[in-house]
Amino acid sequence: MTEIFRMTAFSDHPDGGNPAGVVLEGAGLTDAEMLHLAAEVGFSETAFVLSGPDSDGAARLRFFSPLAEVPFCGHATVATAVLLAERTGQDRFSFDTPAGEISLRTRTADGVTHASFTSVEPWVRELEHQTLTDLLSLLGIHREDLDPRLPPRESFAGNPHPVLAVRDAEVFDSFDVDPQAVRRLMDAQGWTGTVTVVHRMAPTPGSEPPGPLTFEARNIFPVGEITEDPATGSAAASVGAWLRSLGAVSPPEQVVIHQGRHVGRPSVLLGHVPEAGGITVTGTATLIR
Repeated sequence: MTEIFRMTAFSDHPDGGNPAGVVLEGAGLTDAEMLHLAAEVGFSETAFVLSGPDSDGAARLRFFSPLAEVPFCGHATVATAVLLAERTGQDRFSFDTPAGEISLRTRTADGVTHASFTSVEPWVRELEHQTLTDLLSLLGIHREDLDPRLPPRESFAGNPHPVLAVRDAEVFDSFDVDPQAVRRLMDAQGWTGTVTVVHRMAPTPGSEPPGPLTFEARNIFPVGEITEDPATGSAAASVGAWLRSLGAVSPPEQVVIHQGRHVGRPSVLLGHVPEAGGITVTGTATLIR
């Protein structure tokens, strides 16, 4: 019988973060079997370790949602790294994934293990006018609701994500979607990640210095019974790449992303944006049961 670990990533509490399945002994499983297990788990993604880790921390991973294989999944990557670190004592890993090689480091402090992964080389491009129009219509967001400082783009750091910045907190909190209609658009555009909507949070009044650039994010991901993702590591990496491409950060810079409030699973993702190359995303993970 295949052992499945049920983890939650980007939170140190079982009630927060984004749940992910992790199968450490995935070697020999067929595609159909992995898809069946992912559907049985019912989380947005399940990671399968097909080989390793060896003495250098190298391992091969694949990721499946309940509906299909996905090239990369940030929160399942963090969950897998934390689980492996706690079981093997290793603190460096290199995951061979369908999206490319992902390097990771882990550290443990006060009994909590943190994992940091560095994405593949990102790219960012403009959204076609009609595609953006269709997406905004499905979200019930108007062009004038967008933050003019942060124009929308499609950003890739393992998965392609359309990234939209909403200026007003009320609009950010209140928009709603038709999951099936959004899924049809995502499939037509090849968006294997989430639809990422962010709102830039104001610095805490009176804080000196003002602290890192901070956002709240909502990530639309219609798959099975899931509509909105509570924590999305690949989207956090894509947000970092997007900000860098717009000149909205001065690398090296840290970005804090809060996510999951709207689905009752609060999460925190830390992004490190270097001058060039992949974006590093850091988070914790814990067993749900």
